[in-house]
Amino acid sequence: MCKTPLMSAMLFFLFLFTGCAGKDKEIAADTGEQQIYKEAQRYLNSKSFSLAVRTLQLLESRYPFGRYAEQSQLELIYAHYGAYEREAAVEAADRFIRLHPQHPNIDYAHYMKGLSAYSEGEDFLARFLPIDNTKRDTNFAKEAFSEFSQVVSRYPDSPYAADARARMIHLRDLLARHEINVANYYLRRGAYLAALNRGRYVIEGMQRTSSVPDGLAIVIQSYILLGMEDLAQDSIKTLALNYPEHPSLDREGNFITSYSIDGFERSWINKVSFGLFDPPTPPQFDYHPVSNQ
Repeated sequence: MCKTPLMSAMLFFLFLFTGCAGKDKEIAADTGEQQIYKEAQRYLNSKSFSLAVRTLQLLESRYPFGRYAEQSQLELIYAHYGAYEREAAVEAADRFIRLHPQHPNIDYAHYMKGLSAYSEGEDFLARFLPIDNTKRDTNFAKEAFSEFSQVVSRYPDSPYAADARARMIHLRDLLARHEINVANYYLRRGAYLAALNRGRYVIEGMQRTSSVPDGLAIVIQSYILLGMEDLAQDSIKTLALNYPEHPSLDREGNFITSYSIDGFERSWINKVSFGLFDPPTPPQFDYHPVSNQ
């Protein structure tokens, strides 16, 4: 009779121990690869991108060949981008493209690399101040254009192709305007042949951008300064025919300039002050600025 209570107590503790052991196994399973991936998804969905980055990196370091390895590498690109770690996002996209060139979502990697490069040149102040990106380093814009071009040409049916194409149009305008700014700089420095080449590059290589008429104006001004009057007149006719409203033309279609072969037309104040006051302003052709995005 005394064995029955003892037996019951042993069975109770055995059941309790077994239940606890089972619960421990469940906890161990929940802290594995699947649980880490779910945690990363939670961070991504809540836009906690810095935590998502750390969690995805942890997942890859612990399970480099796991079933979520490729997907986590892809999502790490987006997590870096969301955390404003644009350079890291470009590197993550580059790595994914190199490791998985045949992946079905490779178009997304190219698109995100382009989007990250597109945004990498922007700094904190650019979000609040009217900073002209066409006067800054354009290497990021060139890299972004190249990646968006990959999406459009290699994956025309991609859901990202339309947006990539639209961004390419903006980037072409930005790069063309940058060439105009460089040409203006060369005019100010007296490097007229260099300015001519920049203007011709915009006309011939960046057609259908808003900078083409300014490129023509720079070519005309450069020809005048280089003493190539016949070529200047031919270019003036082209500008007047195609862009009659351009500010460098008067109502009769004549080219307006105070900068001739002999130099600037100087005011009497500038002459009597021996160039100290009222200096002439170099010609600047910048009538179609590209707005920041």
